[in-house]
Amino acid sequence: MDITIKPTQQQLEHWIEKYVPEKDLYFLRKNDLPLFQNDLQGALVFPRSEFFNHSSYNGIQMVNSYMYWMISKEAEYVIVTQPEWIDSLSFDKRHALFTMQYELGRGLVGPLSLLSEQDSFPKDYILEVNGERIGVLQRAMWMKLPASIKEEIVRITAQQYDGWTSLQPPSSTPSHLLKYANTFSTEPGANCLAATLFAISSEPALDEWIIHEWVHGETFKQKVAQASFTIVEDNFETDDAVVWIDENSNVQHAAYCIDGQLFFNKNGQTFFNPWKIVDWEELEESWKRYTPCVYRKKS
Repeated sequence: MDITIKPTQQQLEHWIEKYVPEKDLYFLRKNDLPLFQNDLQGALVFPRSEFFNHSSYNGIQMVNSYMYWMISKEAEYVIVTQPEWIDSLSFDKRHALFTMQYELGRGLVGPLSLLSEQDSFPKDYILEVNGERIGVLQRAMWMKLPASIKEEIVRITAQQYDGWTSLQPPSSTPSHLLKYANTFSTEPGANCLAATLFAISSEPALDEWIIHEWVHGETFKQKVAQASFTIVEDNFETDDAVVWIDENSNVQHAAYCIDGQLFFNKNGQTFFNPWKIVDWEELEESWKRYTPCVYRKKS
């Protein structure tokens, strides 16, 4: 039976503070840049390749908030500014810049129809696109929004990442997982591979810090091998790890089988993705574009 889960109020307040990064990013096509040539005092302009390889702009929250993976390949430049820079632009230039962000797929841009308090959203940050009102979030205006709107935006966004429903942990759930099952993380970064490594740990007191990490595929494989888990040609059963791989054998997801039916799982690395209990049907549907492999501990 489904149960409702939700973040703590403290977690929600932390998400609100971190949701819109402290630096504003604006993505532009090559032909867009000349429009702002006289407005770049106090700003930096990065070529796309340099920006995405820059350590200062690859923090997990920056990546998640601006949704780098959704940015159009047409975006060739990135303007990086302090929050107050946007107020130096004329209304027409600001509107043009926001329209570009919508067109190029930048995060922190979305329909206002989802909000119950649309009239409180600042008009200078609203676009009209095909009859729909689109809101654009930037740091300075975010800090001035009423707390009720900020909380509503974060709640709506979080539930688009992962619905706030789960399954009750079965009685056979390992004790070290009960602390995390059906809860949210306060900080971004913790991912499915880290959750699975912690789940299979024989020394959870030593490995607990790992559940908060953003673990990558090769690191995951090494740790799984260290724990004496190997691939088996068999259906999953209790205490197995199921790992989904792509056509190049790259690890894309993993989950821990608790009792032969239910799994301990985390679907992403944002703080909006909870650690939760799911059944095989949900996992199979979510990751059907990849091939599942069963890892089992050697007896």
